[in-house]
Amino acid sequence: MKNKDLHNLPYMLYADSYGRVYDHSHLRMLGFSGSEPVIIEEEDLIPMKEFSKLFYIPDSPPIGLDPDTGKVRVVTEIEVDGAISACFAVAAFLEPGFVRGHLPAADYTGKSFILPSWAYGAVGFRDERYWASGFRIEYNHRWDPEYYDDRELIPAILEFEKEQPKGPLVEHLINCATENHCFAAKNLFLKRWEAPLPVSQRCNAACLGCLSLQPDPSFEASHERISFTPSKEEIVLLAVEHLKGAPEPILSFGQGCEGEPLTEYRLISDSIKEIRRQTDRGIINLNTNGSWPERVREVAQSGLDSIRISINSARPELYHAYYRPRKYDFNDVVESIALAERLGVYTMINYLVFPGITDQKEELDALCDLIKNTGVNFLHLKNLCIDPALYLEKMPGPNGTGMGMRRMVELLRKEFTDLELGYFNQPRRRG
Repeated sequence: MKNKDLHNLPYMLYADSYGRVYDHSHLRMLGFSGSEPVIIEEEDLIPMKEFSKLFYIPDSPPIGLDPDTGKVRVVTEIEVDGAISACFAVAAFLEPGFVRGHLPAADYTGKSFILPSWAYGAVGFRDERYWASGFRIEYNHRWDPEYYDDRELIPAILEFEKEQPKGPLVEHLINCATENHCFAAKNLFLKRWEAPLPVSQRCNAACLGCLSLQPDPSFEASHERISFTPSKEEIVLLAVEHLKGAPEPILSFGQGCEGEPLTEYRLISDSIKEIRRQTDRGIINLNTNGSWPERVREVAQSGLDSIRISINSARPELYHAYYRPRKYDFNDVVESIALAERLGVYTMINYLVFPGITDQKEELDALCDLIKNTGVNFLHLKNLCIDPALYLEKMPGPNGTGMGMRRMVELLRKEFTDLELGYFNQPRRRG
């Protein structure tokens, strides 16, 4: 980009020591691709949408671009209201359906803590609005935040409690809906669309960014993991009522508030058989790490309609560095994906994406091989929620710049014309 064009970039954002956000009077925004600062092209910028959020990153000064010289600057202090203040980077968390294009440009070397689990993205300010790096991969009205107004939720929960016995699973999901603001849990009480069925207290992986269990006290989990095993009777009761009565009904085992559902594969399998004995309406889905192919087989053959298997990378060394699996490996996951597809289950990959790693050529090549070898039907591009510095520190291999997330998606679409790409969970039946 020519220097004369640098003046057209959005201004760099920063926060003071109170978390108040300002736009810089001169410096322009940059993004990170992996650990490298890059100039964000105009085509990679979008106006930040209504339900996106801004965060500031304590003890991490912002990195901006001087449009006159083209040089990169780290800003540790700045004058605010006549006083010198520490200067902190600002990040965007994009609303659902958008893939972030770049990480926030920040100096993390002075940070002594782990950031909460959000997908931090680059953001700036221009023409009286915020501009973020990213692009929309999918719009789905069922997951639009405007349809999740808590003023409707609380009366719906009260009405639900009058109609249904209040067992431990219902109590857990009420907490998910009201405290964690889980959209799926809200759907259960609003009697529509996709609803959750968490069942597992245990897990066979120790993911860096686990949402429900973090042994390090400096890194708080964003969800409260289920602390009991639900009964088959309560699972079936909730499931059948939802499938029979909700519009476009979906039920999903495997949630952010539990461990790995395959640890309870017999409970899931037995529940699905009984659910299907009572109704054939709707979709039954399983979200899983796919670590036990034979357990996947048993659940699939019980009447499962669709499956979504999560990975952060199609390269074994990066997969293992993030998931830290116990008594399984990446080959088991690949086998489960291929097996589910062969069994006629609608098969999805929940691909946790991260700018600078996901868009490396080596990663794209490995992903293309995985798609070809498994015949997967749908690829979710889900922003990985994790402290950027932590992830880059733990991932093996080079941390240089990638080709760009938008470019990576363009190449995928060109290579696989029948592969569906999206963001939201879209379980369905095959055929």
